[in-house]
Amino acid sequence: MAANDNQGLLRFITCGSVDDGKSTLLGRLLYDAGTVPADQIEALKADSRRLHPDAGDALDFALLTDGLEAEREQGITIDVAYRYFHTAKRHFIVADCPGHEQYTRNMATGASNAELAVVLVDARKGLLPQTRRHSYICALLGIRQVIVAINKMDLVGCDEQVYAGIVEAYRELAQTLGITKVDCLPVVAPGGDNIGVASARMPWYRGPTLLQLLEAADAAPTRAADFRLPVQWVNRPDQSFRGYAGTVCGGSVARGDEVVVQPGVERAHIARIVTADGDLETAREGQAVTLCLDRELDVSRGDVIADAAHPAPIADQFACHLVWLGDNPLLPNRNYWLRIGTRTVNARVMSIKHKVDVNTQAELAARKLTLNEVGYCTIGVDAAIAFETYATNRTLGGFILIDRQSNATVACGMLDFALTRAANLHWQHVDVNRTVRGESLGQRPLCVWLTGLSGAGKSTIANLVEKRLHTQGYHTYLLDGDNVRHGINKDLGFTPADRVENIRRIGEVAHLMVDAGLIVLVSAISPYRSERRSVRERFAGGEFVEVFVDTTLAQCEARDPKGLYRKARAGEIRNFTGIDAPYEAPENPEVHLPTADTRAERLAELLVTQLLPRIASQP
Repeated sequence: MAANDNQGLLRFITCGSVDDGKSTLLGRLLYDAGTVPADQIEALKADSRRLHPDAGDALDFALLTDGLEAEREQGITIDVAYRYFHTAKRHFIVADCPGHEQYTRNMATGASNAELAVVLVDARKGLLPQTRRHSYICALLGIRQVIVAINKMDLVGCDEQVYAGIVEAYRELAQTLGITKVDCLPVVAPGGDNIGVASARMPWYRGPTLLQLLEAADAAPTRAADFRLPVQWVNRPDQSFRGYAGTVCGGSVARGDEVVVQPGVERAHIARIVTADGDLETAREGQAVTLCLDRELDVSRGDVIADAAHPAPIADQFACHLVWLGDNPLLPNRNYWLRIGTRTVNARVMSIKHKVDVNTQAELAARKLTLNEVGYCTIGVDAAIAFETYATNRTLGGFILIDRQSNATVACGMLDFALTRAANLHWQHVDVNRTVRGESLGQRPLCVWLTGLSGAGKSTIANLVEKRLHTQGYHTYLLDGDNVRHGINKDLGFTPADRVENIRRIGEVAHLMVDAGLIVLVSAISPYRSERRSVRERFAGGEFVEVFVDTTLAQCEARDPKGLYRKARAGEIRNFTGIDAPYEAPENPEVHLPTADTRAERLAELLVTQLLPRIASQP
């Protein structure tokens, strides 16, 4: 086997189906590499005797990596267990990934930073669905080299034909997935066969051991060619120094090179490349540096300093793959935070083109993504960003989505390409804006959003408020949730995804009407806080008033003006808010209207009183 020119740090993962022996193999690998301290070996012996009293002096190598007590009790890997070890030839960081399908998100996390995957296959079972799932995710996350360790060969009599059949099947799968380099070897993890030393039980295998394959693997199969540095921090300790700190994620840069600060177009030259150990003449991918420019530019965290001759593409709409990690499903048109490189922007998944059956790679129609599902989606952000395709640059092509309420990471994504329409659409300036239109109508435009359960009295109050404003000469329009569903939202049902889209469309129409200078009253259940917040963000400060028409579920059911609660309780209506679909009450509405002991007319008067100072024209 030829020596590898790249003998740097190798990050790899172990993955496969449950009970294939991943943790045992990794533990044995650490043991054979000679990196397990003597005291830990003694503790391993004691734990092995305690947990397996009938196994004699045999060591349970899985205990070296299965750190969680729950993992030891169940005999499975749940969390991603990271381990560092080294040999005389190389240093390694390995992530032992879980095998159960419900922990696919953990496996995706481990694969996102790996250059190689060790995929285990049980010789008795062959390629299982979870083996295919993990191989697909590895390929999706950019891993192009795989070592297939066919384990438990002793349980099939070390049969070479069994081994050959699995090798052929996996190579066919790898070709389908675009995995370009596959090495296979037969192993018996507890005995160490072909882990650190060649197996005497399988003399027909004359290839390298697992440790030798890892030592020879390419640590960086692909590198981005063009210089990119996402700015992490503007370093200005005093008036005499200004630098832009970050880690080079592509190419290299030298003192004197011309660069551009993106997503803008301003250019400058590199004056200094500063590190803690002194100035450098050049910096390359992977180095953390502070760049000083030869002139003052407006540079902030999240900007990208790039090669001026070959800048990064700029766009605000993309096609991408998403691996959904959230417990709640992905619903199109809901807003999330998108973090790419060092920049965070507001994002919306505009559509799900299809989801992928990761076992067969079939493309399936989908209106939502649930935990561990993979989908091909279009996504839009509220500000143009510098990016690369994931295949070109993982840092500027990979991103995460963050739930804006819980701050939990709910998806990881891989950018495929920018949508053409993103570059062809531009805002057209107009001189007659909402302020001018409002002044011509003698009022200040406003959106008044009434939310509450069905039967709370929203429509009644909104109708009374519009009548009072109309008699005082104001120009209004009432968007009632039921009425809108007869027109622009006629195609929508009442699933969570349809409810999100329903509110998005109503919000867009309300925004256009406010832009026309009108006072818009919206009466809609709008059950989700996230959608109401997204609508609010479409308006300028002070142009949106949230009104909580607060009525208990019992009161609404007692009123039941349309007989809907009765039908919902009888099972004739599904996904009915308050019965089998949630309602998330406002936490800080501008106006709170409790309806228990107050007539609708009085509540309308109270609301008008609070609205008049907001809509009256300036003297």
